[in-house]
Amino acid sequence: MLPLLERYHDVLAPTLLGHAGAPPLAGEITGEVLADGVERAMDEAGFEAAHIVGNSLGGSVALQLAARGRARSVVALAPAGGEAGESFVLERSPEREESIKEALRQQTTAREQLKAAAPYAEAILASAEDRRRETRLFSTNFEHIPAELLAHHMRGAAACKAWVPLIEHGLREGWALDAERITCPVRIVWGTDDKILPWPAAAARFRDEWLPHADWVVLDGVGHCPQLDVPLETAALIVGFTAG
Repeated sequence: MLPLLERYHDVLAPTLLGHAGAPPLAGEITGEVLADGVERAMDEAGFEAAHIVGNSLGGSVALQLAARGRARSVVALAPAGGEAGESFVLERSPEREESIKEALRQQTTAREQLKAAAPYAEAILASAEDRRRETRLFSTNFEHIPAELLAHHMRGAAACKAWVPLIEHGLREGWALDAERITCPVRIVWGTDDKILPWPAAAARFRDEWLPHADWVVLDGVGHCPQLDVPLETAALIVGFTAG
C-alpha cells in the first residue's frame, strides 16, 4: 500500500524490533518493548505525532502509541490482544503451564520448518496452488499478490528472531491496553474470514471494554491481512480516515 499512502502522506514504515532487518530485542521482554522501538524511530524521523496504521501485532503497537499520545489517529487492522478473558495477570496452574509449553513447542517447530524452507521460497511458490497454500492463513484473495512479495514475507518470517520470545511473553503475561488514555480517532478493520484472529471472538475486548466508540469496519470475505487481501480498499479506508 505504500505508493498509495505516499500520495497523501509522508510515510515512515519501521520494522519492529527483533524482526528481520531491525535491531534485536535486548534485555527483558515486556509488553511495551515494541512500542518503545517504534517511538524511538518516530523521534529519529522527527514525527512528534502521526497517523498510525498497524496490522495484528502492529495494530496493538499502534494502539499503545495512541495511549502514549503519539497518534493523531489510528487504523488498526485486526489488532492482537482483544480475545475475551485476557488480563494483566493470568491464572497460573500446572495445566496452563503445560499448555504454554505445548504452544511454544509448536511455534518453535513452525519457525524451524520455515527457516528450512526459506532458501527455496521462489520454487515453493512457483504455482498458484503453492501460493494458495502459503497464503491460506492470512489472505482469502491471493491471486493478485506477487510471488516475489510472498517469498519476501517467507524469508522475513524465517529471520524473525523475536517470533518465539514474543509469543512466550504473550502466553505467560496476557495483554492489557490503557484504553482510557486513547483520545485520538480510532478505526478498527476486521475481516470475517480471519483465520488467525477470528472475527468476532478475537475482537471482544476491543468492542466491549476498550474501544466500543471506535469506528468499526467489517470486511466480508477478507482474511487476517486486509492490506494484502484487498490493498486498494484498505488504503482507501486509511486515507479516508486520516483525511477526516
